[in-house]
Amino acid sequence: MKIGIDARFFGSIGKGLGRYTQKLIENLERIDRKNQYYIFLRKENWDEYRPQGPNFLKVMANIPWYGFQEQLQFPKLLKKFELDLVHFPHFNVPIFYNGKFVVTIHDLILFHYPTRRASALSPFFYFFKKLAHRLVIRIAVKKSEKIFAVSRHTKEDIQKYFGVPAEKIAVTYEAIDLARKTIREPSGKILEKYGIIRPYIMYVGNAYPHKNLERLVLVFREIAKKHPHLQMIFVGKEDYFYKRLKKYVSQNSAKNVVFADYVPDEHLPVVYREALLYVFPSLYEGFGLPPLEAMAENIPVASSNSSCLPEILGDAAVYFDPKAMAEMAETIEKAISDGELRRKLIRKGREQIKKFSWEKMAKETLEAYEKIGLQKK
Repeated sequence: MKIGIDARFFGSIGKGLGRYTQKLIENLERIDRKNQYYIFLRKENWDEYRPQGPNFLKVMANIPWYGFQEQLQFPKLLKKFELDLVHFPHFNVPIFYNGKFVVTIHDLILFHYPTRRASALSPFFYFFKKLAHRLVIRIAVKKSEKIFAVSRHTKEDIQKYFGVPAEKIAVTYEAIDLARKTIREPSGKILEKYGIIRPYIMYVGNAYPHKNLERLVLVFREIAKKHPHLQMIFVGKEDYFYKRLKKYVSQNSAKNVVFADYVPDEHLPVVYREALLYVFPSLYEGFGLPPLEAMAENIPVASSNSSCLPEILGDAAVYFDPKAMAEMAETIEKAISDGELRRKLIRKGREQIKKFSWEKMAKETLEAYEKIGLQKK
């Protein structure tokens, strides 16, 4: 089969989507020597991907995400290669593409939290963006040969909103890299770069409204009154949403809150390892990689009990209602002070992360490709 993969999100430029796309391709390279793959990339990530097998070829597709070019130019480019199947790792499938395709749906956040606070656009443009998003995802779900969901929760969401039969949706979990990286630079020196003074609790991720970070700030403000030497560290590249959160911290006189900005992969394991606790207060997730990353670094996790998080984290985390600030505070305090609980969470976390594998995800994806290939054209 000739299989195309829309890898315009590949690598660091695509954040979570980029990691998913990268790990899918890297693991397909390891397990599939038979099918021919065409990997469509942008200029920004062209050099980031180096094919590891003769059956993987790079194709330049310097077409921006989500715009008219994607809808009009990308289908023409795909058609040139006479592909048997295309995998779109995100919902943004060109509505005029008429070939066979599969799509990965990571979450339906805009259906759950359709708020303009999640966008820097004006109300007028946000309204049309929301309509376009819903139209594109509905068409993608309807026309696809197969839908990959990253959790059972996401699968149930897709069934609920689009009436898709269960057999059309395959759950292929994401994963983390289990190999611990050797860090040569002293931990203290690394932490100092980001304004971190131990002890601290941390959050890694973006600052979109559904991440519920404003409540976490208010909760930490109260915790810090009892534990004045404790820091709250936010790790995430500064953007419109983090700037807004910084302003919120200032307006609410929250002390000991540090914004570390972007922390590169070579330093992030240290920032995890030296933390007392990883806190994930999100109102909604499709999967949720950061808590698993924390578990891989032997850090206890306190998490929201919303959406897919109990499914992904199992009994290796302590949970709280993300809208109940008193409960959140109580759970965090217990997780940083109860030694026996901490040891139990660390032990269970090490076992929980073993349940997820990028190679398994790629194998299940490849099985779906091949079943589609066997179907009559």
